Amino acid sequence: MMQTFETFDGRALVWREIGAGRPLVLIHGYFSDAETNWIKYGTAAKLAEAGFRVIMPDLRAHGDSARPHDPAAYPPDALAQDAEALIAHLGLTDYDLGGYSLGARTTVRVLARGIAPRPRRVILSGLGDEGVTDTGRRVGHFRSVLTGFGSFVRGDREFMAQAFLKTTGGDPKALLGVLNTFVDTPASALASFDLPVLVVAGAEDDEVGSFTGLAAMLPDARFVEIPGNHMSAVTRPELGDAIVTFLTA
Repeated sequence: MMQTFETFDGRALVWREIGAGRPLVLIHGYFSDAETNWIKYGTAAKLAEAGFRVIMPDLRAHGDSARPHDPAAYPPDALAQDAEALIAHLGLTDYDLGGYSLGARTTVRVLARGIAPRPRRVILSGLGDEGVTDTGRRVGHFRSVLTGFGSFVRGDREFMAQAFLKTTGGDPKALLGVLNTFVDTPASALASFDLPVLVVAGAEDDEVGSFTGLAAMLPDARFVEIPGNHMSAVTRPELGDAIVTFLTA
């Protein structure tokens, strides 16, 4: 079921829901959307079966949400503000929060900003230490993918990201704006996150830094390794299994 809400700057964003029970907000990764990240490969259904109301927004510039081309639509922390707006729109006060890759980084920013009600538990999947503390490290790569979109051939460093963006029907110009929203979160801020955190990632994922390094910076984190790399881990049933185990323990 797709629904629409108005975010902090008046733009229309969408979210999807499946299941009933304890609210769980899950945010997808860059170039992706809720359908691709959480629904297509069964993760959302598995969580719904475990008793959760799974709430999955499409980030701005992604999926069925607004895809503005105006640079003013992409201020720092815009994605965190969008997540905060959804949480407020739904009136969530007792809930769990998580995401994959950019969605996990957005989750970190929501916690760091401290504006939304504090979640009970947090899932950071597909996110390592560099993806939190040095968000600019891979910006050049993504800028190359987006500005040269359609020109890359198999064997090029950008080819796999280009191929994925083609499958999701992404808008390169809008997605370029997202790069300007990135905000680093220092280790000192992570040290203040005194709530249970699951760090879960593919064994072959080498794109976002160290997962054990991220877990070590958090006061109450546990790391679970699943099969796959940064692109394929979201397709694995083990991702949903790890989240269910963590949230129901």
